[in-house]
Amino acid sequence: MPPTASGPAPKWARKRYVQPALALALFIGVGIGSGDTTTSTDAKPAAAEPQPTVTVTATATAQETAEPEPAATVTATETVKVKVDVTRTVTAQPAAGGDDGSSEADTDVYYETCTAVRAAGAAPIRRGEPGYASHLDRDNDGVACDT
Repeated sequence: MPPTASGPAPKWARKRYVQPALALALFIGVGIGSGDTTTSTDAKPAAAEPQPTVTVTATATAQETAEPEPAATVTATETVKVKVDVTRTVTAQPAAGGDDGSSEADTDVYYETCTAVRAAGAAPIRRGEPGYASHLDRDNDGVACDT
């Protein structure tokens, strides 16, 4: 029986239009899905396999360098007494008017140690000068009490 305009269409007529429309929609959906070139078949979801994470932590420790306190200064004073024996021999000058040819006074000075020479302010003494003695010249270079 052919469909009439007044009544509903039979069920077989609906299948004839709906099934081809569903098939066409399926092919269009597959075509749209395969047209996506950004996805790869090798790509796995991120949640499927955990990846190791590298974490770098830098720790800086500030060290306070304290300056050492100055040490207490201890001052010791030592007084050294040195016995200085200075012997001077003075030859008397002839009386005025009696010139014997020497114009300088002839003085002989004897120092027992180099400490006495330094205390008298006469260091260093060279060979031939008043006060020079071989026991004061340790290195025998002609200069006494030079060090």
